[in-house]
Amino acid sequence: MRSLRGFLGRRMTCLKMSKSYREAGVDIAAGQRLVAHLTPLAAATERAGSLGGLGGFGGLFDLTAAGHQDSILVAAADGVGTKLLLAIQADDYEGLGTDLVAMCVNDLVVQGAEPLFFLDYFATGKIESHAAERILASIADACRAAGCALLGGETAEMPGLYERGHFDLAGFAVGAVARDGLLPRPDIDSGDLLIGLPASGLHSNGFSLVRKIIRGMDLAAPAPFAPEISLGRALLTPTRLYVNPGLAAARVGIKAMAHITGGGLSENLPRVLPKGRDVQIDWSSIPSLPIYDWLSVQGGLSQEDMRAIFNIGVGFAMVCAPADYERLRDALSQANTGDSFVFGQVV
Repeated sequence: MRSLRGFLGRRMTCLKMSKSYREAGVDIAAGQRLVAHLTPLAAATERAGSLGGLGGFGGLFDLTAAGHQDSILVAAADGVGTKLLLAIQADDYEGLGTDLVAMCVNDLVVQGAEPLFFLDYFATGKIESHAAERILASIADACRAAGCALLGGETAEMPGLYERGHFDLAGFAVGAVARDGLLPRPDIDSGDLLIGLPASGLHSNGFSLVRKIIRGMDLAAPAPFAPEISLGRALLTPTRLYVNPGLAAARVGIKAMAHITGGGLSENLPRVLPKGRDVQIDWSSIPSLPIYDWLSVQGGLSQEDMRAIFNIGVGFAMVCAPADYERLRDALSQANTGDSFVFGQVV
């Protein structure tokens, strides 16, 4: 294993070890080339508060320069899961960086926090530049879209632990929120509205089941539910980034937000509700995504099964008082998110 992008600062030692290390299955030169590719991409994600660049033992960030005085730090870690295996099978890596970043920063925003910086972990059996460069570039692109700096990470080449061509991804994000802006608020009450933002697709959950359902199918063939693209591309549609609409909603003064990941609405909404509160969902009000209808039929899954596993079309949910709904809708529209919908209420 090598620290971020772990070849920097140790080149003389690496040169002496490179022949024997390469014989053991680790190619230091390939890692150094990957660092060179990543460095300008990471630099493009710098924002207020960024200090230094890649290559240190740790990334540096100045909270005061980012405009945070009396703020609370919020941290999240996540991965992409077995969606990686589908990407490897389809040889399609373009959206994995967005998946990784979104799974972390969306979890920060639900607590009202502005994402500040991100670190990634990329581990593989053998560094193969055609995949690694696309993955790391997409991580940098997603960080830039989310407004957070890519401060560093870890690239590890570990033959024997991973088969050649296989890899794993993990991400770590830190954000900050003013002490009086932390969500969820404790005053969630009966009659408060549930506002949803559509998912872009499966996002990054349920892929162990998805892979079982599609076993033997041609990923390069047109998707039965979206024939303009391949089945592989449709299934690998990246997770939607909800940072901009989430921060816009937080400024309106909404009461809670929830990132709808594994377990769907039934597991993720209760995480932001106070004791004695539940939700009443109007399932018919949720915009249907054809991919879910198709999976339900192909997998012989009931609606209850689907709702317990997938987001079924709601990627992000918000709780607001009825009196604040118009202001919230205007704020979302100004954040270029005009696709929100009411799908239930608190009871």
